[in-house]
Amino acid sequence: MKKYIWVVIIVVLAVGVYWVAKNDNAIDLVADFESCAAKGNPIMESYPRQCRTKDGKVFVEDIGNELEKVDLIRVSDPRPNQKIGNPVTVSGEARGYWYFEASFPIQVVDSKGNVLGTGIAQAQNDWMTEEFVPFKVEVEFSAPDTSEGKLLLKKDNPSGLPENDDQLVIPVKF
Repeated sequence: MKKYIWVVIIVVLAVGVYWVAKNDNAIDLVADFESCAAKGNPIMESYPRQCRTKDGKVFVEDIGNELEKVDLIRVSDPRPNQKIGNPVTVSGEARGYWYFEASFPIQVVDSKGNVLGTGIAQAQNDWMTEEFVPFKVEVEFSAPDTSEGKLLLKKDNPSGLPENDDQLVIPVKF
């Protein structure tokens, strides 16, 4: 009887070791898009990109609120999650009502929310329209303590009323 119990224990352990070795993703620590992609999982060609683990979990790349604001402001450079240098040149187009007196503020912040630098985007054409108007700005910023941060492109709000605030958030890497 004792031999039978030992054989059962050894078989159960062997099956357990085999299962863990075969299913290496059981131990994987995948918590977000970046760690999913780093493990070599397939990346789906969508926007935003999606990464699927072996066990079927899907992680979506953080692109800020770009898709929500596409009818108000569009940034052509830098793109979400792009590595930026110092200074960073930001260019794109925004509806005329995003500006006030042909400009609007931009901030560079680290992942802790610390403001590293600010700049004023300038309209490149007549901004007194509801159409898209090109803008460009070069923003110098302090050396970050983190490897990731955000660009905040803020709708100019001379009234100061919270209901008139708006911003485009673009995640970046330093």
